[in-house]
Amino acid sequence: MYEKYLLQLEEAGKIRNLKEGTIKSYKAYVSYFLNYMNKAPEELTCLDVRNFLLAKKDQGLKATTLNLYNSAIRFFYRNVLHILWDDITVPRMIKEQKLPVVLSPDEINRLLDAVDDLKYKAMFAVMYSSGMRVSEVIHLHYDDISRSKMQIHIRDTKNRMDRYTILSKRCLDLLTRYWFEKGRPRGILFPNKFTGEYLTVGTLEQVMRRAVSDAGLPVKATPHSLRHSFATHLMEQGVERQNIQALLGHRDPKSTEVYLHVSNKSLMGIQSPFDREEGADHE
Repeated sequence: MYEKYLLQLEEAGKIRNLKEGTIKSYKAYVSYFLNYMNKAPEELTCLDVRNFLLAKKDQGLKATTLNLYNSAIRFFYRNVLHILWDDITVPRMIKEQKLPVVLSPDEINRLLDAVDDLKYKAMFAVMYSSGMRVSEVIHLHYDDISRSKMQIHIRDTKNRMDRYTILSKRCLDLLTRYWFEKGRPRGILFPNKFTGEYLTVGTLEQVMRRAVSDAGLPVKATPHSLRHSFATHLMEQGVERQNIQALLGHRDPKSTEVYLHVSNKSLMGIQSPFDREEGADHE
């Protein structure tokens, strides 16, 4: 019923050079919205979006999901329907700022010990030792690993910004063992053993859940927790924030600042002013 509009949305995404995954998500969110409203798209208003989001919030959807709907529908309104978007009528919702789950070095080792498949063990090791996103490690190729420079080249990232990150000696040893054992893959470094194509994020999440359970780790730990742990442990080592930001590929420094709040050594070494000795100079 709305196929032509979804095709126009796909075209608008391509002309903006949006990632394929983003376009696919936009189409899914907009399709749901259109079917929910059940009215001619040309008759839609920003008030319709407001009422839709409020209804979904009342059904228990979180701000993060509602903001994804907001982004998709906003793109659809502006680039397909050419309807003026009103940020006052349809504001983005304030998200809960929860601290990321960070594993200790001992917990990282327990996690890796709980993974039997060498491929997934190597992938988790890369994520922790280099701070890579799940989607980035999935799309690694053999040529992205530089033994001579001890670097990993990360291409076509979430922010459309190539970058380099560090390669640890311990991780390289594990990667080398994996590479020889799994038939020396020359293209995709971690291919799906059945199709030869890229693995899915869901596959790594499933393996992570099983390993977390087997290792007796915090139940909320996810593959992304390895990236959080990398950044937090670097901050605890005294690595400057701008260097951590560069390794993680953050455009906004505020995205990196969250790790200051979960770094025990950075915060717990600070003395409270209430414990200052009496008679100390006050300025």
